[in-house]
Amino acid sequence: MPSFSSADGLTLSYRLWEQDSDLPLVVLHHGFAASGEANWVAPGVVDALRDAGRRVATIDARGHGNSEKPHDPAYFGEEKMATDVLTLLELLGESRVDLVGYSMGAVVSLLVAAREQCVRRLAVGGVGAAVVELGGVDSRVIGGANLIAALRADDPASIDDPPAAEFRAFADFTGADRLALAAQAGAMHQKPIELDRITAPTLLLAGDEDVFAARPEVLADAIPGARLCMVSGDHLGAVRAPTFTEEIISFLAK
Repeated sequence: MPSFSSADGLTLSYRLWEQDSDLPLVVLHHGFAASGEANWVAPGVVDALRDAGRRVATIDARGHGNSEKPHDPAYFGEEKMATDVLTLLELLGESRVDLVGYSMGAVVSLLVAAREQCVRRLAVGGVGAAVVELGGVDSRVIGGANLIAALRADDPASIDDPPAAEFRAFADFTGADRLALAAQAGAMHQKPIELDRITAPTLLLAGDEDVFAARPEVLADAIPGARLCMVSGDHLGAVRAPTFTEEIISFLAK
């Protein structure tokens, strides 16, 4: 996989699928404990976008996938990941982009769109009112301390917090570096995002059983002109709902 150097010296991996297109590159940013492959390639989102004639790129966030995995929380946080997206766009020579993010990647994408005017269209999923109320992924569902403890536990059977146990199981399934994930869990973005600065037309996708995307209308109302679309599924399943991909492709085609 190709890679690039972040502003603070980490080696980060990405993938790029090129073809002729008059529309901007679509950049996909995955969620916590996932990767470009797990979040976007395996569920068929990349193939569907390519079939729709789009150029596509995925990025493996720091600590995830094939990217470098430090264990120091100082290297983590969605603000740093947002800078990584902008660094990749500069490397690729892309001045305009359609940006799609899920869960942690949704927070990253919202930060990019609030900071810069390079986003033509923005689609985010797996988040809800907590972005407005807490500034990031809903830590009320899994407390940061519980998630860190679950990721650091030697024996998964010792984890007594069901949501934390579910993420630990997902991390084990994907073969993730649990100590790197614990470092990100200790640096999650939890301060206000200037959502009113987002000028890109925005689509918010939320699973109807996703506890991390509770009350998504609160977030939709906070982003100027955003449209909310409900899809079937919980937090890990919504990205595999056919409607999820169909809505993204239709929205980005405009």
